[in-house]
Amino acid sequence: CVAVVGIVLLSLGAAGSSTAPLDERYWPQWRGPQFNGVAPIGNPPIEWSEDHNVAWKVEIPGGGYSSPIIWEDKIFLLTAVPVPDAAAAEATEPGVPSAIDAAVSTVVGDASGGDVPFEPGAADGGVEQRGQRQRGRRQAAAPPSMDFSVMALDRADGSVLWRTVARHETPHQGKQTNNSWASGSAITDGEHVFAFFGSRGLYAYDMDGTPVWDVDFGQMRIRGGFGEGATPVLHGDKLVVVWDHQGDSFIAALDKSSGTELWRQARNEPDTWATPLVVDTGGRTQVITSGERRTYGYDLEDGEPIWEGPGLTVNPIPSPVYADGIVYLTSGYRGEALRAVRLADAEGNIDGSPAILWEHNRDTPYVPSPLLYEGTLYFLKSNSPILTAIDVANGRPYYGPQRLEGLQEIYSSPVGAAGRVYFVGRDGGALVIENGGEFNVLATNSLDDGFEASPAVVGDELYLRGRRFLYRIEEMGQPDR
Repeated sequence: CVAVVGIVLLSLGAAGSSTAPLDERYWPQWRGPQFNGVAPIGNPPIEWSEDHNVAWKVEIPGGGYSSPIIWEDKIFLLTAVPVPDAAAAEATEPGVPSAIDAAVSTVVGDASGGDVPFEPGAADGGVEQRGQRQRGRRQAAAPPSMDFSVMALDRADGSVLWRTVARHETPHQGKQTNNSWASGSAITDGEHVFAFFGSRGLYAYDMDGTPVWDVDFGQMRIRGGFGEGATPVLHGDKLVVVWDHQGDSFIAALDKSSGTELWRQARNEPDTWATPLVVDTGGRTQVITSGERRTYGYDLEDGEPIWEGPGLTVNPIPSPVYADGIVYLTSGYRGEALRAVRLADAEGNIDGSPAILWEHNRDTPYVPSPLLYEGTLYFLKSNSPILTAIDVANGRPYYGPQRLEGLQEIYSSPVGAAGRVYFVGRDGGALVIENGGEFNVLATNSLDDGFEASPAVVGDELYLRGRRFLYRIEEMGQPDR
């Protein structure tokens, strides 16, 4: 799950050592195999441009801020394609054209150089709720009908392996232009692909795109027409969904094989977009959730709360991260919050207890999630290119606030690999810095697309999903001079 609200490449052998755990060779869900933004055996390039280190780029129909998810030879993406009702397509078998293909030219223009404005929301129609204005952008009177779609692409060349329309529907609410209709990311365990479209349902497919099951949770009501965008989390045989909105909020666990609901707990929370975090600690498994009113740790087995603590800020979007027994929760809209909680001490109400190790309530992120990389926590100020790097051992900054020169607004969450940290901006700019206690820029880059979705790293490959294209970046030798 990436940007939610605005104010919300060829050899598989390069994927990594064959002795590494299978899931760590790929990018199976939002924030990667360790759910902290790190590719533990990744080593992508530090430099790229439109004519350098781009193995391929392919146009993606419709719009979506979902991150690429990679397993073995497949890349999975979620997208929402505006189509006229008369062109609504049924779910498509592998290799059969669908309404997606018919809609591409009208939605994103010609891949060979059509004139498409790179502004938030342009790829999916730029729809806002009636009566709202966001930075003076023009509004549509009502949302269009959409094909809420799942795509599988070939990792070698970006060609479409299969695509299916999970649901054709006209959304019941609008969204801001700087959100998308497909902001949650897919999830895979190597046997199933899970796609969550919020009010349009949760869907499970096999790796070839055959439907397995689906669940409809009803309709969310989101304050201010910000739009939806949370991603579930998969742990073992359970898929966990947080359903926070302007109604009856809850958290639920489903059996990944059948979609059967295993438990549900009511939540007294308004809208949140943060993906929950699941960790094994102290002999049990906890589901940790962010919230405006309260933060929680639930027992994954039965959903019972283990602990609860102070809330964060309005509109919690960044996902928690965890290492060495400590979870870090943060948000940054209409306030600033960053809190370190030691789970061994977290039981019952932890307000004011020693379980809260430290807080750093300054310069915290609104949309981008933090990166936790080898003892350093990286986070941005709101959605701006202002970086803070903290030593998690004591909560003290190594440096920051530090401006990331050359970048403007950032919704994409940073990723870490091979001792480096990668930042990608909404205007196509990118910055690579050295991991550690000193700020050291290694490279600055730029592409013609703009990026809200967070990067994915698999082996020597970096995948960037833009508003129009999906890029595979890898070392291709020296550019022509």
